[in-house]
Amino acid sequence: MRILLWHVHGSWTTSFVQGAHAYLLPVLPDRGPDGVGRARTWDWPASARELSPEDLRDEPFDVVLLQRPHEVELAHRWTGRMPGRDIPAVYLEHNTPGGNVPFSRHPLADQDDIPIVHVTHFNQLFWDCGSARTEVVEHGIIDPGHRYSGEWARGALVVNDPVRRGRAVGTDLLVALAASAPLDVFGMNVHGLGKEVGVAKDRMWTFEDLPQQALHRELARRRVYVHTSRWTSLGLSLLEAMQLGMPVVALATTEAVMAVPPEAGVVSTRIDDLTSALWRFTHDPTHAQAVGARAREAALSRYGLGRFLADWDLLLQSVA
Repeated sequence: MRILLWHVHGSWTTSFVQGAHAYLLPVLPDRGPDGVGRARTWDWPASARELSPEDLRDEPFDVVLLQRPHEVELAHRWTGRMPGRDIPAVYLEHNTPGGNVPFSRHPLADQDDIPIVHVTHFNQLFWDCGSARTEVVEHGIIDPGHRYSGEWARGALVVNDPVRRGRAVGTDLLVALAASAPLDVFGMNVHGLGKEVGVAKDRMWTFEDLPQQALHRELARRRVYVHTSRWTSLGLSLLEAMQLGMPVVALATTEAVMAVPPEAGVVSTRIDDLTSALWRFTHDPTHAQAVGARAREAALSRYGLGRFLADWDLLLQSVA
């Protein structure tokens, strides 16, 4: 099958392009949001090809995988084919709804041409899609290997733009968490985070946008993974940390309550529970290692790459 899709979320696309299809990725000279092309920091197979908008008009493909509302019009303009009418299409919804959440209408609600595919059951539950067909294909990731050493008695977080995103990603909780154990924050735009939120330098280190292999190596050296997001779709860094063999301390919000079973860590809405768990994991490496091993088993079982690709194959076959 030949699949047209935009490079929107690099981690998710890295898993998706591991399948047995041809993946056509629009590219623009400036590699802006509508033409990123192939990834530069992930390892993608040769089956993921870049094409300019001009080349796309004459390129055959079987299905369009849409991920942003304006891609419907963009695909029509660049290929001459209307998704859902002239060419089969699915719309992949990565995100939790925003705004007036209990009443958030999906941009493709109530139409019957393009199925809406959610990455978590939580997202399917909270988006109002009206009469549109909805499906769920849960995440799957490439196994990074059981690399956990936990040699550093520190907590690790992966979060992008923590200052701008603030309470949504739990930035305000870092002061209390850093009082229980030193924290290392990885991601985009994390430089100077400790000063911004009032955490002393000896309690928080930050690491800007490491390549994936380097990130996995550094995460695995930390004793525990901390997931502070209040309102976000399920972060793939959480699943990667679990597959690395890290125990988890997480807010019991959105899909995290399903992704992290009790044997894999501590999931709670009480800050006292989270700070206590963080302290115990950092001070008890034997306990941390045992819980991390169970976290890895849980993540491999539910979020393995094989299951993910098989689910997508079935879904695409149903619409193509």
